[in-house]
Amino acid sequence: MSIRQGMLALLAEQPMYGAQLRAQFERRTGGTWPLNVGQVYTTLARLERDGLVEGAGAADADGRIQYRLTAEGDEEVRRWWRTPVDRADHPRDELAIKLALAVTVPGVDVPGVLQTQRTQTLRGLQDLTRLKQRASAQDDLAWLLVLDNLVFAAEAEVRWLDHVEASLLRRARTASAVPAVDLVHPADDVRLDAGAPDRTEQPARSRRPARGGAR
Repeated sequence: MSIRQGMLALLAEQPMYGAQLRAQFERRTGGTWPLNVGQVYTTLARLERDGLVEGAGAADADGRIQYRLTAEGDEEVRRWWRTPVDRADHPRDELAIKLALAVTVPGVDVPGVLQTQRTQTLRGLQDLTRLKQRASAQDDLAWLLVLDNLVFAAEAEVRWLDHVEASLLRRARTASAVPAVDLVHPADDVRLDAGAPDRTEQPARSRRPARGGAR
C-alpha cells in the first residue's frame, strides 16, 4: 500500500503528527494523491496495531500525538526501498510516489533504487515481449490490446527511469559547479572601441632624438 509505506518513509525522517504527515505526503508527491484526515489516522492506527509505529510522548495541549517508527517499522521502510514495485500487485502508481519521496528523504540510495527498479522493469518487458511474439491474430483482441498496453507502459517506464537518472545527474552537476569569478576590477573594465585610441594609456613620448644626441 503506497499510503502506508509512504507514511512510514516520512516517519523515518522524524516523528510527526497526523496533520504533518498529511501535509508532507501531499507536498512531496506533488498533490497527485490527496489524503483526507480519516485516511491518515486510520493508517496510523493500523501501523500502530502492527507494531510499526508508536506514540512519541504524551499528547500536547491540543490533544495531538506525535508518532515515530519502531525498530520493526524502520526495517519495514528499509525493505520497501530495496524491493522493486511489482505492478501486477500494485495497480496504483506506487513507483512515482516512491521516487518522489526517495529524492526528498535523507539517506536514501536513490541511484540504487533506480537501478533495482530498472532491472525489474526490463525483466518484465522481456517476458511481455516473449508473450507478444507467441501471440497470433486468432487470439482474443482484448488480450492483445492489454498486452500491447503492458508493453508500452513498461517501455515508457524504462524511459522515465532514464529521465529521472539524467535529471539527478544534471542537478548534481549544477549543485557542485563553482561559479565563475570576475578577476577584472570594475575600474579597469574599460571598453575599447575599434579604431579609437586607448585613453587609459599615457601619451606616447616623442621618438625624435634629443638635441645633441647621436643621429
